[in-house]
Amino acid sequence: MSNATDEIRSPLSAGYENAGHRSGVRQLPLIVPMLLVSLILPFILYLGPLRLSVYRVVLIVAFVPAVVAWLAGHAGRIRIADIALVLLCSWGAISFFVVHGTAGIQAGGMLFIETLGPYLVARVYIRSAAAFRAMVKALFLIVLFLLPFALIEAVTGKDILLEAMDTVWNSYPRVAKDPRWGLQRVQATFEHPILYGVFCGSVIALTYVVLGQGWSFLRRAGATFLVLFTAALTLSAGPLTGMTAQLLLLAWNRILGAVRSRWKLLACIIAAMWIFLEFASNRSPAQIFISYFSFDQHSAYMRLHIWNFGTASILAHPLLGIGFNEWARPSWMRSSIDMYWIVPGVRHGLPAVFFNFAAFFGVVLSLIFRKGLDEAQSACRMGIIFCLIAFFLTGWTVHYWNATYVLFHFLLGSGMWLLDARPEDDAPDIHVEEERPPLRYRRSREDLMSTSHFGSSRQ
Repeated sequence: MSNATDEIRSPLSAGYENAGHRSGVRQLPLIVPMLLVSLILPFILYLGPLRLSVYRVVLIVAFVPAVVAWLAGHAGRIRIADIALVLLCSWGAISFFVVHGTAGIQAGGMLFIETLGPYLVARVYIRSAAAFRAMVKALFLIVLFLLPFALIEAVTGKDILLEAMDTVWNSYPRVAKDPRWGLQRVQATFEHPILYGVFCGSVIALTYVVLGQGWSFLRRAGATFLVLFTAALTLSAGPLTGMTAQLLLLAWNRILGAVRSRWKLLACIIAAMWIFLEFASNRSPAQIFISYFSFDQHSAYMRLHIWNFGTASILAHPLLGIGFNEWARPSWMRSSIDMYWIVPGVRHGLPAVFFNFAAFFGVVLSLIFRKGLDEAQSACRMGIIFCLIAFFLTGWTVHYWNATYVLFHFLLGSGMWLLDARPEDDAPDIHVEEERPPLRYRRSREDLMSTSHFGSSRQ
């Protein structure tokens, strides 16, 4: 196995080894932070008719090496989620070609680059708890970088970061935003405040559970609050829904950390509530969820219509969808479909819906039922599950596109190494900060050393 210096020098070829023997190297190859940083660079490049962004250039460079490494077994054995994503991209490319002819070839190719590309980059180059934690740290630092600029934009309405980048190269246009709660909705370097909120908000649980592993409670709570505060400046209901879900899951785990069946109990409570709403209300639980997780009644009303007319479009074109053509809807509705989970069906038909859900639940359920991990690996498992649950809930009220779409599929693949990991594969060197107990409960040094916060079952 190459050393850390070799990995940095060779960002596209280093960072993995046969996962059948070990879970992977400890260092994070340079290609991963390069991709993550590229997601907040708003520059738009044109190569003839091809519209490129910085992250697209990074993914195009990384795509073939990642595919070769994946097929060679350097990311462990091929999983159901892998196959589902390949089928989703293949079916989408076929549908684009059938619906749009040769003009759809470019869109089909970019579907592979933006969907399978980030997934395989994470799948191949993140193969250990140490590499996973380094990835989370990179995301955390990116959010901290955005914080002061986001605060200025929220107070003054001036997006100085995007304006500065626009002087360097052509960037995203500023969108018209209505103020909420006396503040401006933050766009930062993204195409819309919603995308900014989804990007920053996805790091909340990862910061607390993974990056904060071994830290004192106050330090990890402080770091998590910084991420939460930065993300909340989106002032958009969809991203706030995902943030709330992560906070509730973290609180549930901390309060009931000593109860081994706490997640089964939570699943039973949610199932009971779903059944109650199904029979006690004249609206479906999904309609109730969409209605209440909106800033105003108009937004809730529009999202219900998106669901109704979007699903009607899928049923009207069940095999190949309509591609980029206009979907059937009243003239007073906007063309955008603010609901990620039905967009593949509208564009590519019911098979795409099936493949999309198969990929998502192929990852999440495999991680949920993964047992026999050590403490560092279990923390990574919990953090990525909470993160993906937030993406799942938010996706019913917003659409993921461009950088946020890439981030979602990257995070979807970032935890797959856990399915091949074995306990003590990583042996991470994490400094544990011990909290000094009150004087009346002060114990001997030996007692303190044996009951560190890192050893607590509460993450």
